[in-house]
Amino acid sequence: MWTSALLVLPLVLAVSFCPPAYAEDIETRLNALEATLNAQQRTINEQQRLIGELKEELAAVKAAPATAEAPPVQAATAEVAAGLFGGSALTNPYISVILDANLFTSSVKEGSLSGRGIPGYTSLGIDRRKGFNLSAAEVFLYAPVDPYFNLYVQIPVTEAGVELEEAYFVTSSLPAGLQVKGGKFKSGFGRVNGQHPHAWDFADVPLIYRAFLGDEGITEKGAQVTYLPSLPVYLQLGAEALQGENGLLFGADAKSGPHAFAAFAKASVDTSDFGTVLFGPSVLFGSARNGSLLAGSAFDGDSRLFCFESLYKWKPSRQRGLTVQCEYFYGHQKGGLTDDVLLTSAPLERIQDGFYLQALYQLGRWRAGARYDRLDLFAHSLTLGSEKEGFGPAPWRATGAVEFNPTEFSRLRFQYNHDMSGRDGRANDEWFLQVIFGIGAHAAHAF
Repeated sequence: MWTSALLVLPLVLAVSFCPPAYAEDIETRLNALEATLNAQQRTINEQQRLIGELKEELAAVKAAPATAEAPPVQAATAEVAAGLFGGSALTNPYISVILDANLFTSSVKEGSLSGRGIPGYTSLGIDRRKGFNLSAAEVFLYAPVDPYFNLYVQIPVTEAGVELEEAYFVTSSLPAGLQVKGGKFKSGFGRVNGQHPHAWDFADVPLIYRAFLGDEGITEKGAQVTYLPSLPVYLQLGAEALQGENGLLFGADAKSGPHAFAAFAKASVDTSDFGTVLFGPSVLFGSARNGSLLAGSAFDGDSRLFCFESLYKWKPSRQRGLTVQCEYFYGHQKGGLTDDVLLTSAPLERIQDGFYLQALYQLGRWRAGARYDRLDLFAHSLTLGSEKEGFGPAPWRATGAVEFNPTEFSRLRFQYNHDMSGRDGRANDEWFLQVIFGIGAHAAHAF
């Protein structure tokens, strides 16, 4: 090589005109330099050989015919990604099981719990029995379908049977911050609605959810589109078209086809190195036909429900943290109410609202929290015909809870409710001892 010759030549000349002792020293250095150059040359030759092999493999991949399972660029990984039960970690589904059970008691007789609704909001009672309860054993599955879609399935197994709670796809490669979800899923309306029961901060859902949406919330068949613009702060915009089967706000028989719609915006900003605030409005609207408002009657009309959510998180370390969360609901329904017995109908309009405020403080493996629920805060009007209906004192509830989390896979919670939502002046004092255990690769919960 010319480089080697140029480096060696000065040393050769020096050897020719130097004393013998000095010449021997230069010759030793010359031999060492030649050995180094030879080693470098061998490395270069090996790298050139590897480059040639990779070029040949790339040419073979490009020349391979496309298949229905994988485009040509994926042919090189076809042996590894051999399908759902192949050897690839990317194609095997993530599977988890979460057990949610509790020991429950109440100051109200068990037979009265099922009939203890919230007058003016819902005639549906409390679906809990005294003693030991198995809420559900939820089976969760997730896997990428291909480079363009992910698939999620949530299957709660209860003593009553097996239910398909969620089954939906999510796009993973749309441009410009766009994402599409389709199937049966929890709506992006509000905050708690998008959470599964095992992820709740308390053993039961906030009172406004039970009053306006029912314990199950809005879990519907439909489609969702979200947009995440490129901004200095987090902002997500979303819209949904839903079948409208929620029995409290809409109803499967209100109209044929999709008849419920939702829109929401969620923004997040950092307030400090350890603090973050998330907030945003949501709206649900659509046609309604159901018999859940008042016992023995059927409502037919339109429903609208507005929400504003806010959340503050302070997390200076893994061992300490504070979360403060609030949601406010404002509902408006207008239509007609038919008495199923007398077969008489009258126009009905209800304007009602409510909120909850909760705070939880974490110290090590322990977490303590309190929650206050209230309905009829600013708006509490229900007009039937030309008469305003009165239902008694405003419903409210106070909750306290203490929980111990041995690991991220287990939780033990003790909770007390002082529930005055029956409007009859009689308290429903409830106690929960809840355990939650999870096994498997469960996906992370939303912020």
